[in-house]
Amino acid sequence: MQRESGARLFVCLTAFLAIGCFGIAFTHWHSTDPLQFLCYFVVALIASSLKVTLPGIDGTMSVNFLFILLGVLEMSFAETLFLGLGSVLVQCYWKSTKPLKPIQVVFNLSQLTVATAAAYGVYRGMTLYVFHGTPPLALIISAVTYFVFNTLAMAVVISLTENKTVRQVWANCYFWSFPYYLVGAAIAGIMHFLDRQIGWQAALLVVPAVYLIYRSYRLYLGKLEDEKLHAEQMSSLHLRTIEALALAIEAKDQTTHQHLQRVRVYAVELAKSLGLSHDETEALRAASLLHDIGKLAVPEHIISKPGKLTAEEFEKMKIHPIIGAEILEQVQFPYPVVPIVHSHHEKWDGSGYPSGLKGLEIPIGARILAAVDCLDAVASDRQYRRALPLDEALALVVDEAGKSFDPQVVKILQERYVELEKLAHESPPSSSVRLSTDRKVERGIAPAAGFAESETLSTALPAENRDYLSSIAAARQEAQMLFELSHDLGTSLSLDDTLSMLSVRLKRLVPHDSMAVYIKRDDQLVPEFVSGDNFRLFSSLKIPLGQGLSGWVAQNNKPILNGNPSVEPGYLNDPSKYSTLRSALAVPLEGVSEVVATLALYRSDQDAFTQDHLRILLVVSSKLGFTIENALKYRLAEDSATTDYLTGLPNARSLFLYLDREIARCRRSSSPIAVLLCDLDGFKQVNDRFGHLQGNRVLQMFAAALRDCCREYDYAARMGGDEFVIVAPGLDAYTAAEMVRRLETIVREAGRNVCGDEMLSVSVGCAFYPENATEAEQLLAEADRAMYGIKRLHHAAPGDPEVAKAAGAGDSAN
Repeated sequence: MQRESGARLFVCLTAFLAIGCFGIAFTHWHSTDPLQFLCYFVVALIASSLKVTLPGIDGTMSVNFLFILLGVLEMSFAETLFLGLGSVLVQCYWKSTKPLKPIQVVFNLSQLTVATAAAYGVYRGMTLYVFHGTPPLALIISAVTYFVFNTLAMAVVISLTENKTVRQVWANCYFWSFPYYLVGAAIAGIMHFLDRQIGWQAALLVVPAVYLIYRSYRLYLGKLEDEKLHAEQMSSLHLRTIEALALAIEAKDQTTHQHLQRVRVYAVELAKSLGLSHDETEALRAASLLHDIGKLAVPEHIISKPGKLTAEEFEKMKIHPIIGAEILEQVQFPYPVVPIVHSHHEKWDGSGYPSGLKGLEIPIGARILAAVDCLDAVASDRQYRRALPLDEALALVVDEAGKSFDPQVVKILQERYVELEKLAHESPPSSSVRLSTDRKVERGIAPAAGFAESETLSTALPAENRDYLSSIAAARQEAQMLFELSHDLGTSLSLDDTLSMLSVRLKRLVPHDSMAVYIKRDDQLVPEFVSGDNFRLFSSLKIPLGQGLSGWVAQNNKPILNGNPSVEPGYLNDPSKYSTLRSALAVPLEGVSEVVATLALYRSDQDAFTQDHLRILLVVSSKLGFTIENALKYRLAEDSATTDYLTGLPNARSLFLYLDREIARCRRSSSPIAVLLCDLDGFKQVNDRFGHLQGNRVLQMFAAALRDCCREYDYAARMGGDEFVIVAPGLDAYTAAEMVRRLETIVREAGRNVCGDEMLSVSVGCAFYPENATEAEQLLAEADRAMYGIKRLHHAAPGDPEVAKAAGAGDSAN
C-alpha cells in the first residue's frame, strides 16, 4: 500500500509539471510550415506503431524519439510536443496486448511532455547561450537529456510499484537503449542537414533508416529474450533439483513435509526484513527446504523414535548437517546454500554443532534458519511430544535469544510471527508430488545374499556406585522375584490369567501407575490387558503399527525409555480429557518369528523409569513373548473347538455347555428360559439348484441376521446342517411367537437375495423351562418335536387328517 501511494504521488507530480509545460507550449503556438508538420506527424504516428516489448517489465518502446529530436531541430515547442503526444497515444493503444489503466496513460503522456520540454529547453539554451549556433554537440546533449528524463521517470515508477531499486530497473530495462538514442540523434542531424540543403521532402528519404533501427531493436531484444529464457530454464532446473531433494527428505521422514514448507515461508520473509541480498535470500530459500537432507544418512529408527535419544543415537544424529553440506556441494548452486545447511545447528553462544561457531561467525542465513526451524518444530506435533501453542513456542525461542539464537533475528520474529503464520497457512506447497512410500512391491523373493538374522538388542549398562551390601541384597531379591515370575509365566495357557499374574508380580519389580499389553492384530495394536490409572482411556486405543510410542516399538523391535504417553494415537484427542501420566517404558514382546505384542508401563512422574527398570523388562520380555504367543494359539484352538467355522456362531458342543449353565442358573433363581430350534425348509433345493457355495451363503446370511434378531443376552448357535438354536432367558410364549415371525421374514429375505426367489422358509419349534422340560437334552428334544410338527404342517396337503394333529402338537409346544 505504501509503495502504491508513493507511485501515485510521483505520477501526480509528473502530471502537474506536464500541465505547466503544456500550457506554456500551446499559449505560444505557431507553425512556420504546416505541411511539413503534418507530414512529420503522420510518419511519426506510423513509426510509433513499430514498437518492441522491454525485457523484464511490462512496457514497450518505439522509435518515435527520432521525430521528437527532429522536432527539437526544425519545429516549434508546441509542434514538437503535439507530435510526441500523438505518438505516445498510438504506442499505448495500437495492438496493445492488454488495455492500459487511465493512470498509466496519463503518466506516459506526462513523462513524455516533461522529457520533451527538457530536451527542447537544453537544445535552445545550448545554441543561444553556449555555442551561439547549431553544432552537433548541442543535439547530442539534447538527446542525452531526453533519454535521461524519459527512461528515469519510467524506472522510478516501476521501482515504486515492484519494490526494486531505481538503479536496478534503469540498468536492466533501459540503459541498453542509450546507443540507439545517439544513433537517432545522428539520423535527426542528417535529416536536418538535408532539409537545409535540399528541402524537408528530401529528409523523408531516411525513413527506411527508422525501420532499420526498429529491426535492430527486435534482433537485440530477441537475443536478450533467448538469454533470459536460458537463465530461467537454469533457475527452473535448480528449483526442480531442490524440490526433488526435498522429496528425498520426505521419503525418509514423513513428518518433515509441512515443516519444511512453513520454515521456507518464515525464513524468506525474515530475510526480506533483514535486507539480505538476492543471492542470500535465494540461498536461504533453498536451504530452508534442504537443511535436513543429511538425515538420509541417519538410521530411520532414530529419526522416527517417539522418545528421547540416547547419547549414542544423538551422536549419529549430529552428523546430518555435515552429510547434508557434502551432498549439496555436488549440486553447485549459484548461491551459498552449503554454508547455511552446514551451520544451521550452530548456536549464538558457540555451544552448537558441528563446528562450534559463535555470534557473527555463523552465516546470517543459518542464524535465521536456526530460529525459525526451532519455532516451527516446537509448534508442530512430533513423534516424542505434542505441539505447543504458537505463543508458548515463541516464548521458548525468545528465552534462547543471545544463547542459542541471534537476538536481532528473534526480535524481528517476535514482531512478525502472527503475520508470518498467516502467510505460511496461505502459501501453496512447493510440490504436490506424494511419494509411494506405502506401496507394496509383489515381485522379488529374496536378495542374492539371502536374508539376515535379526539383531539382538545390546543390553549392556554402565555400572553404578552402590553400597555393596544393599546391592547384593537387592540383587538377590530381584533374582528371586524374576525367577518366580519366569516360573509362573509357563504355568497357564489362559492369556487373561497370565497377564493378571504379570501385573501383580511386575508392580513390585518395576513400580508403575498403569500397565497395558497391546496385541498385534494385522497392522495395528489392540489393548488385550490394561490395569491402573486411565483404564478406560488405554482400553479404547487402536494403535497403527509405526505410530505413537507402542506402534514404533512394535515396528522397530526396539524399546523406549521415558517416552511421552501422550503421543499414542487417540490418547488425548478429546481436549476435555486430562491425564497425569508423564513417562512411559515400552518393550517389544517377540514370539518365534516376529513381535506379537508390546508391554507398556506408564507413570505420572517425568523421567520416572531407569535403566534398571528397562533391564528387568528386557529379561522378562523374551519368555513373556513366547507365553503370549502360545496363549493366543491356545485361545484360537479353543475358539475353533467351540465355534462353527462357516457361520462364526457357537457350535453344538458349546451350545450344550452353555445350556447346562443357564438351566442351573434358572433353577437357582426360579426364572424361565425358552429354547427355539430353527430348521430351514427348502434348503436342499437351494443346494441342488444353485450349488453348495450358494447354500453356504444362505447359512452365513441367516446366521448374521440371527444375531441381529436376538437380544443382547440371548444365545444363538448352529446345531449342524441347516438347524439353528436360540436360547432366550425370560422369553414367554407371546414374545417367542413374535421372534418366530421375525425369523420367517429373515429367511425369506435371504432366499430372495441369494436365489432370487422365495423358495426358503423356516420351521421353528419352541420349548420352555420348566413347563416342558427341566434338563438340557429334554428341552432340545421337546423343541425338536415341536419343530417337526410345524414342518409337517407346512408340507401337509389341505384336508389331510394329520394336519389337525400336527397343528395341535405345534400349538401345545408353543
